[in-house]
Amino acid sequence: MNFKNKQVLIFDLDGTLVDSAPDLANAINEMLLELGRETFAQNIIRSWVGNGAQVLVERALSGSAVIDQNLALTLRQRALTVFLAKYRAAVCIDTTLYDGVMETITTLKQRDYRLAIVTNKPLEFVAPILEAFSLQDMFEIVLGGDSLPKRKPDPLPLNHLCHEMQVSNDSCVMIGDSKNDILAAKAAAMHSIGVTYGYNYGEDITVYQPEVVTDTFADLLQYF
Repeated sequence: MNFKNKQVLIFDLDGTLVDSAPDLANAINEMLLELGRETFAQNIIRSWVGNGAQVLVERALSGSAVIDQNLALTLRQRALTVFLAKYRAAVCIDTTLYDGVMETITTLKQRDYRLAIVTNKPLEFVAPILEAFSLQDMFEIVLGGDSLPKRKPDPLPLNHLCHEMQVSNDSCVMIGDSKNDILAAKAAAMHSIGVTYGYNYGEDITVYQPEVVTDTFADLLQYF
């Protein structure tokens, strides 16, 4: 597919630009240890990433992607506070850029695309990661999961971004690894590209019917 007349490329962060699962898993396990609970292997925690910190914490407390609705509110709140403190102290230790991200982002900027990030990650953790990889000047707008009252898969962040950047929704493309990215784009009447290497809860991203599916980040250059 040739994406004609596109101006803005919107990227998810975790699972799309960076592999942050190692640091998230470390913080989750430190939280669980502090609460006297069972820890989990990184590959298990990786499958719980993508819906923001609160959901990740509650999945860890439940030991499952399906959250136990009987978890006490006080436990949920305490666990979130502990997790955020642990993650804040080591937000970008073992996090890595996916192959081709820096080169591809640089080329897209040189081709005069406007770039933005819409992530469900709390905003305070985004800047340290971008700065660690010298990406902080690449993106015109960055929205976190707590920037607005609703987050992906709700279309609010994408609609808000288009309003702020003064562009039409159909001039943008959402690029991400999760069903949340694709569903948000569809709800916002926006084209999307799904990447297969991230965190999509073990599901095939093609199920959600993005316009394009790609296995590597550098493949984006053939479409823009």
